[in-house]
Amino acid sequence: MINKYFISIIFFFLMIFMLLNFIMSIYFFMNNLTLFMEWEIISFNSMSIVMSLLLDPISLTFMMFVSLISSVVILYSKSYMSSELNLNRFILLVLLFVLSMIFLIISPNMISIILGWDGLGLVSYCLVIYYQNVKSFNAGMLTVLSNRIGDVMILLVISWMINYGSWNYIFYLNFMSNNYSMKFISLMIILAAMTKSAQISFSSSVPQMVLYMPKPSPCSSSTLVTAGVYLLIRFNNLLVETMFMKFLLLISGLTMMMAGICANYEFDLKKIIALSTLSQLGLMMSILSMGYYDLAYFHLLTHAMFKALLFMCAGKIIHLMNDNQDIRMMGGMSLYIPLTSLCLNISNLALCGIPFLAGFYSKDLILEVVSMSNLNFLVFLLYYVSTGLTMFYTIRLLMYLMIEDYNLISIYNLFEEDYIMLKSMFILLMMSLISGSYLSWLMFSYPYMIYLPFNMKMMVIYVMMLGVMMGILISKMKIYSLNKFLSTYNLSFFLTYMWFMPNLSTYGMNYYFLNLGNKMLMKFDMGWSELYSGQGMFNILKYYSFVNYIYQMNNFKIYLYSFILWMMIYIFMLFL
Repeated sequence: MINKYFISIIFFFLMIFMLLNFIMSIYFFMNNLTLFMEWEIISFNSMSIVMSLLLDPISLTFMMFVSLISSVVILYSKSYMSSELNLNRFILLVLLFVLSMIFLIISPNMISIILGWDGLGLVSYCLVIYYQNVKSFNAGMLTVLSNRIGDVMILLVISWMINYGSWNYIFYLNFMSNNYSMKFISLMIILAAMTKSAQISFSSSVPQMVLYMPKPSPCSSSTLVTAGVYLLIRFNNLLVETMFMKFLLLISGLTMMMAGICANYEFDLKKIIALSTLSQLGLMMSILSMGYYDLAYFHLLTHAMFKALLFMCAGKIIHLMNDNQDIRMMGGMSLYIPLTSLCLNISNLALCGIPFLAGFYSKDLILEVVSMSNLNFLVFLLYYVSTGLTMFYTIRLLMYLMIEDYNLISIYNLFEEDYIMLKSMFILLMMSLISGSYLSWLMFSYPYMIYLPFNMKMMVIYVMMLGVMMGILISKMKIYSLNKFLSTYNLSFFLTYMWFMPNLSTYGMNYYFLNLGNKMLMKFDMGWSELYSGQGMFNILKYYSFVNYIYQMNNFKIYLYSFILWMMIYIFMLFL
């Protein structure tokens, strides 16, 4: 069993690391500093192995947020997973996650980036299969194989950068954006980021990953899946003028809308929050593809705060509901667990972008910049429809959890005396309230000047009000709307099943390849090659068993004759 002080010590050190990063980030932001360090590990003749570190405002702020969320998750799991026999294994996995993330954040070198990148994929796989069963294994394989595509793209970038003499990508960001080799690198980076941040065609991995992880660790996944966004932020100067950004804008906009629609059809609490994460990732990637990397980074940090809090509240509610995740069974939570309900509601409202919470500062700014940009109607529509859908599924979730009646069992004991969990949730609650304003003052040295007509300025409010009304209406539609639902059953099935993406990325991909492998096994390995190798040799020996029989008589004359025969053949070959 784990030492009871071990978790407290880890929490203390992570908080100290967070405060150190906090102080350094303020200093670096105020003085606009960037620190590039190289540590020569070994030097032998002309070969040297060098570890590079890049400390700038972006990396320091992100490290601060990662260490804060991880420390809070570790404190939370001290109570939440207190009955777990292998708690030390879980804590070590979370620490490995933090280490991999820090490797990824502070590396200006593609070699050390892939260490962090692959480390994140490995740790997420280990967390998904933490409770071993068939379903978690399948979800883990889907996660790790999706990430493997991104790993291959990073490896291609590494091999291509050999042409330039250094793997430090920061040397190449300010020139040669129209060079074809740079376009190749930017395409590989975009594809790698799409796999890690689960854009369309890789989206089915996120709900599966969140569904089967141990309950506290999806909080960390709210920063895990942003690794792809962070990589694109680092490569922003290289990506601005490439044609692939328009492709990324369309894909991320569709991801945002698809995840929002699916969340409205779901009844699994963790899946709704996972699809919400996917929708916000689409928002980050889309604004990044328009060239506003600072806005994407701003939303990445604020989103990590309230989404981690949302996962923690959901974990506690599922814990109290006898591990039941169906929101139709829940209800009246605000009467029985008011403090957890407070955290859940504020994090949900921050997700919607309610004024002066964390999400408002980033989402409202993003939507106003989009309204001012020179975009076509499709992209404009994707942004605003997705914003309305966010309000839609959030209000529906709140109606099911807070307003409706409790539907699970007749005798129940919902309690809130677990102060360790509440302390960890209240840390993130404070950050969900203040992180938006704090970051907006810290990050933007000059204000974004936005001039819009009144109706365009109010467009966000109109869409949000429409989403609220639709959420209330849909949550009120019970058995009365069953006939209407059944009449559109095929459409509903298509929408709730993520546009058939899980099937396309699992059965659609592996069935034909596995079937081809089975046919090759039957035709070649057990067919022609077997006939002319193992099976054929057996038949020859069987038909010519007389020779075999002679040798088995153990007659000395026969062995002597064979020796003389082989020596004659050897001498003959020697003279030739």
